[in-house]
Amino acid sequence: MNRNGSVWSTEVPQAPDDAPATPTIDWNDIRENRKKYEELKWRDLPPLKKNFYTEAASVSMLTPEEVREWRKENNNIFVDDIKEEEEKRPIPNPCRTFLEAFELYPEIMENIERVGFIKPTPIQSQAWPVLLSGEDLIAIAQTGTGKTLAYLLPGFIHMDGQPVPRAERGGPGMLVLTPTRELALQIETECNKYRYKGYKSICIYGGGDRRGQINLVKSGVDIVIATPGRLNDLQMNELINLHSVTYLVLDEADRMLDMGFEPQILKILLDIRPDRQTVLTSATWPTGVRRLGKSYLKNPMMVYVGTLDLAAVNTVQQTLLIVQEEEKKMYVFDFIRNMQSQDKVLVFVGKKIIADDLSSDMCLQGIAVQCLHGDREQSAREEALRDFKE
Repeated sequence: MNRNGSVWSTEVPQAPDDAPATPTIDWNDIRENRKKYEELKWRDLPPLKKNFYTEAASVSMLTPEEVREWRKENNNIFVDDIKEEEEKRPIPNPCRTFLEAFELYPEIMENIERVGFIKPTPIQSQAWPVLLSGEDLIAIAQTGTGKTLAYLLPGFIHMDGQPVPRAERGGPGMLVLTPTRELALQIETECNKYRYKGYKSICIYGGGDRRGQINLVKSGVDIVIATPGRLNDLQMNELINLHSVTYLVLDEADRMLDMGFEPQILKILLDIRPDRQTVLTSATWPTGVRRLGKSYLKNPMMVYVGTLDLAAVNTVQQTLLIVQEEEKKMYVFDFIRNMQSQDKVLVFVGKKIIADDLSSDMCLQGIAVQCLHGDREQSAREEALRDFKE
């Protein structure tokens, strides 16, 4: 004990004389030689094949006027080559039927017939020939327009056509990044519905069983559907190999940026080969998404359905009611009491605590209600969605 009555020594700790000097990082050298380091990192890449498209005779026979008319009639589809400087590439004609796109792939046709779809949605018709040709794509369309199938089916064909056998890839061939757990699970359901060549998919998301997800990844999977946070966690701990990914999807990119996932996305992309095929989907086309598209897609084509502006769906009647803060709850309860017995309602609130408070009040009044927000356990979130669907 020293004079001040303290058990701690007053001497300043000294580093041992033989301590190795901490190496300094020359950031200027790294910035100047970035391209050289990238080339070294990716110099031994296995070969990659992207183009799997054979245009059907009925598609190649379409005249420019017929194509223009078809696009106008199908939600005013607009297609553009946003390749900079060089001469614009010819834009593929749309595939108006499933057979025009997948005649050479009978297993995919069997899946489509089994599910019972009659014809492709507008975004699918125009996205499939672009993606099967091996081009990067930006697809802008409202939620619920079939974007998931627009990128999944070409992704299956892309993986199956790679020169490197599945057993030698050492990791997944397709990666789908998506903003929320619920959307990730929904995409996995679609993957399983259209099973192709026995490809195995896994859903990686925060809130799920981390150890179980790691074990599934190590057991060998072909398709990873992930939220950026959890995938970044596995990537930083070297628990997943992303070098094998040749087909990348950034799904609902606008929402991923809104949720602050850009740093994780950029870290993930550092470990994915630069010559991959990339698809970016979004419901809107804000500045952040444009920047992401320009930085991480190579000479993409763009397909958008409707408008690039964020606009209300014209098939929905919207009524705006302005009330005082203290009157809100009363108006909500009045609205619910006037509903028909089979009606459903979604109530959006600004804070998680308000969601809990409002659902508790509804429970006390005997209203069948479920609450859904990010602080709830994953099992509770899945139960809430299941209850709402049923």
